[in-house]
Amino acid sequence: MLLAVDVGNTQTVVGLYSGERLTDHWRVATEPRRTGDELGAMLAGFFDLGSVSGVCLSSTVPALIRAYEQLSTRWTEAPLLVVGPGVSTGLPIRFDDPRELGPDRIANAVAASARYRLPCIAVDFGTSTNFDAISREGEFVGGVLAPGVEISMDALFARAARLTKVDFVEPPTVIGKTTTACLQAGLVYGFAGQVDGVVERMDAELGGGSEVVATGGLAELISPHARTIGRVDPFLTLEGLRLIWARN
Repeated sequence: MLLAVDVGNTQTVVGLYSGERLTDHWRVATEPRRTGDELGAMLAGFFDLGSVSGVCLSSTVPALIRAYEQLSTRWTEAPLLVVGPGVSTGLPIRFDDPRELGPDRIANAVAASARYRLPCIAVDFGTSTNFDAISREGEFVGGVLAPGVEISMDALFARAARLTKVDFVEPPTVIGKTTTACLQAGLVYGFAGQVDGVVERMDAELGGGSEVVATGGLAELISPHARTIGRVDPFLTLEGLRLIWARN
């Protein structure tokens, strides 16, 4: 079994693969100070670590890479592949300095290029909202980074004394009748509008006709209201990790 791990700044998504099939998955909070033993004890509550034959890791939190090395050595006794410079992806990277690219962006681009029509734009709703472009020729050609939904709303609540946190849900109408509904409308329709504006400009630079796929924790909330998003793939990053593992 392959253990695919996508460590984000806020949340970590873990998937267990049998061949090409995702058999189970979990989403947990990212704790940068966790040790390898703490990770092992946590994951042992989800599945049999002895069944793991390999671990493929994407981590935007460098401090946790060492912890996953310890997990692989002490708890799974399986080889670990960390996505980064020198790892074969099978995807040409047309970026001025590929070392600057987050491994999650690489994994998303690998999966999108393999699963969807090209050109393709992958939109990942995480701590930042990542827009990544794969050209008609199957090359990663760059993208856009914007503040994520949750971090933007947290900043608003922190700076506006009279506003309090709200549930991240779709409001009944665009025009809110309460402060809560107004905030929720701004959250859903404001970020949907941002997506459409960015995607339309990226699509024009790609020559038009791009397929647009969304992933990430809030993709299912925002995507129905963004006219440019054609589909939601909640496990796009995990699938990219599986493909990268198979190519190394």
